[in-house]
Amino acid sequence: FFFLFFLFKCGVYDVTDFVDEHPGGDKILLGAGGGIDPFWNLYAVHKTPEILALLETFRIGNLAAEDVGAASEGIEDPYLLDPKRHRDLKPASVKPFNAEPPLATLADNYRTPNELFYVRNHMPVPDVDPKDYVLEIEDPDGKCHELTLDDIKAKFPKVSITSVIQCAGNRRSEQNKIKKVKGLDWGPCAIGNATWSGARLVDVLRYLGVDLSDERIQHIVMEGLDTDPTGTPYGSSFPANKALDPKGDVLLAYEMNGQELPRDHGFPLRAIVPGVVGARNVKWLARIQLSPTESESHWQQNDYKGFCPSTDWDTVDFKSAPAIQELPITSVVCRPLEGDVVTPVDGKIQVKGYAWSGGGRKVVRVDVSADGGKNWIPAQLESEDTSLHRAWAWTLWKVDLPVPKDTDKVEVVCKAVDSSYNSQPEGVDGVWNLRGVLNNAWYRVHVTVKRS
Repeated sequence: FFFLFFLFKCGVYDVTDFVDEHPGGDKILLGAGGGIDPFWNLYAVHKTPEILALLETFRIGNLAAEDVGAASEGIEDPYLLDPKRHRDLKPASVKPFNAEPPLATLADNYRTPNELFYVRNHMPVPDVDPKDYVLEIEDPDGKCHELTLDDIKAKFPKVSITSVIQCAGNRRSEQNKIKKVKGLDWGPCAIGNATWSGARLVDVLRYLGVDLSDERIQHIVMEGLDTDPTGTPYGSSFPANKALDPKGDVLLAYEMNGQELPRDHGFPLRAIVPGVVGARNVKWLARIQLSPTESESHWQQNDYKGFCPSTDWDTVDFKSAPAIQELPITSVVCRPLEGDVVTPVDGKIQVKGYAWSGGGRKVVRVDVSADGGKNWIPAQLESEDTSLHRAWAWTLWKVDLPVPKDTDKVEVVCKAVDSSYNSQPEGVDGVWNLRGVLNNAWYRVHVTVKRS
């Protein structure tokens, strides 16, 4: 048996009984026996009223006044070198920086502008000199190959793929309204669509002499240059068959919408894994391993997994659930916004939004309702994808929606269908889970009709 305590500011806390419930797994052990201030400066999402109140339930005492300064001596802000961001991005957390663009403008551009693309960072943004950058690739025999950024740009054909990246927690705020979950309180804008350019991973592997039929290659394990105070990098993986198939379109990308990758989005090189959850599209890519097993990182093993609505933190077993890869069909109304006052023209209001399905499944229909889902009208779709099963980009949609004449309170609802005829579930209750991921329920907006 052991006791686990740590220091925070002037307090001493015994968190022995909380270790097994910590959403971050055994990372809580990093602060054992000392101050957690450096770690909470890095993972500043802890500094919320709810978490600080929970922490206080474990306080067992206070440091002497003369010891408080010594405990925090030498602590620097690890986020000082983070890049500047667009003022219209709405932060879900500041340190690390996580933010989404305004919903009203999201469907205005088929390609999301770089500066308005949602940002998902787990740690401080690495400040990388491209002249010093080296990507390490370990083959199944354990041999390491190194490529510079210039190598990747010069030795391989430049390929461009338009693909969505979506956070697993997109629309988490709707789950929070039912019951509080763990994670950033994302609205419906933790998603974006961009044209990414770079080298196909499969071309790089062929160049290195990798036998693509080698059965030992089951997973593509990646690490980023972003690290925690112990030097542990962000890590993730995805099934190798996605990368080894040229039609899987996995890229080592160095451009975003025709421009150099912004720092927030992985400069100088990132993985683009089309149709797969954002967590596997590793930024600031440092290392790739062709592995028989998936990544052992916290973010692969103890995060980004879905569970039964009745599973709680006392019963959850992260090892029992597979890591999220392809994401389900979803759609969102971008305009009008919740609570808007709308004026019909010829008895109709214009509704517009986005829809997307993971795994390359093309959106084939978006249904929109003005009466809470009793009657539906198909929307007009905009998409550049021509393949039904290799459609990585999103679909924008719009419809002139007739509104009921007998009420001034209207519930607008949308739901989408993909090329495999997957559709969205009606309610958030059925997809609620303690991590707040994979919410793809019908999207609902309540507006007031003002008749001229």
